[in-house]
Amino acid sequence: MSKKKNKKTSSVDRVPKRIYKDELERLQTELVEMQQWIIANKARVLVLFEGRDAAGKGGAIKRVMQYLNPRHARVVALPKPSKKERGQWYFQRYIERLPTAGEIVLMDRSWYNRAGVEIVMGYCAEDEYQQFLAQAPIVEGLLRDDGIILIKYWFSVSDEEQHARFASRLDDPMRRWKLSPMDLESILRWEDYSRAKDAMFAATDLEESPWWTIESDDKRAARLNALTHLLDSVPYKRLKPEKVSIPDRPDADDYERPPRENFRYVPDAAADLVREETG
Repeated sequence: MSKKKNKKTSSVDRVPKRIYKDELERLQTELVEMQQWIIANKARVLVLFEGRDAAGKGGAIKRVMQYLNPRHARVVALPKPSKKERGQWYFQRYIERLPTAGEIVLMDRSWYNRAGVEIVMGYCAEDEYQQFLAQAPIVEGLLRDDGIILIKYWFSVSDEEQHARFASRLDDPMRRWKLSPMDLESILRWEDYSRAKDAMFAATDLEESPWWTIESDDKRAARLNALTHLLDSVPYKRLKPEKVSIPDRPDADDYERPPRENFRYVPDAAADLVREETG
């Protein structure tokens, strides 16, 4: 990577926090509007999030989901296949988790595992890999023919930024679990993953089912760009909200609440912290 490109995507040039927070709030409000249209029109939206380890997929998914109704939106992040699943058609366990009417499904990694980690790490045979590259466009065509709105995102991160994110996880007890042996192996196989990604794009980046690349060295910019594009990719219209009136509480009758001493309460740890702080 050239020095010029590094400068362009360095942390110094990140989207300012104030601008990020204001725009994120606006976009998340629009996502709620979009979801209401999806529910009302029984639409089905499937979004695939792919990219290298530590590329920012999880952070973007979190911002998409943050204010959505979880009854009509879910994240699919599958573990490695079970013995039973390994005996199935490769796409089968993903097909079972497709969106139903009025639902958004975000896949944190998808069937494209086969074109990435599986072929790079030797978890699938060459003929299985080639069969996947041939079948993926057909499967995605069937999904589109059935009315599913399919969107595919590739989060692109530089090797320097990926290494920095791995290092930051090492000393963070809340994110240490994100640093797996597979993540560390990806550092050693950077070029192998690059070649695998290029081959995947060559076979599956089609006009009718394109890959959309999101530069993610700047996490704030990546999230704003992902949410903006997602909103632009769904042909929703803002619906007029139903009128809701909150009724007045009726007068109390002869109900008498049992004594508080009859119930178990969790210890008031918050009060203890306040007392310690105020002395």
